[in-house]
Amino acid sequence: MSSILLLTSSPRAESLSTPIAVDLAEKLKSQNPGSVVVRRDLAANPLPHIDDLFTGAIRKPPEARTAEETVAVETSDKLVNELLAADTIVISTGLINFNIYSSLKTWIDNVARAGLTFKYTESGPVGLATGKKVYVVLASGGVYSQGPAAPLNHAVPYLKSVLGFLGITDIETIYVEGLAFGPEAAEKAIDAAKSRVQEIALAA
Repeated sequence: MSSILLLTSSPRAESLSTPIAVDLAEKLKSQNPGSVVVRRDLAANPLPHIDDLFTGAIRKPPEARTAEETVAVETSDKLVNELLAADTIVISTGLINFNIYSSLKTWIDNVARAGLTFKYTESGPVGLATGKKVYVVLASGGVYSQGPAAPLNHAVPYLKSVLGFLGITDIETIYVEGLAFGPEAAEKAIDAAKSRVQEIALAA
């Protein structure tokens, strides 16, 4: 059975990245009977930041952890299993201070686990979460996909770097940008994103 992991991270009630990502996940599901969507609303249900207890616990085998350490990694273990089980991942975020929302960064901190989603070898680190397609829905007030502001877009390069480290390299970004340039520009950006979502669903 195919699994679609949907990660939404915008805390804004009027978010545009969220509904477009949800629409994409649902359309992909409808094109693949029997598939399931596993959603993580990282804004409504924020994950715990990693701490000293967590970082100590993940360096031990499960049988060597204390009861407190076992509890500390339970959520992370579940998130890792969701990631590894997914065939497709849909991520939505706004561009905040030129990068992703902190709630999404915390998810990454929880799933980047040595021995589970990547491993160290004599020739360097190797990703273990391979064979997945990722769609990133990125909303922004300005235009950051190209032009003079493109160097300030640290969100997409970061996501490609960290997901690539985990073995995920098939990544497409759907931009919803220029939203601060007036109603007409915003409508055009939304329509373009929706059109791309439709194209992706039909090709699935």
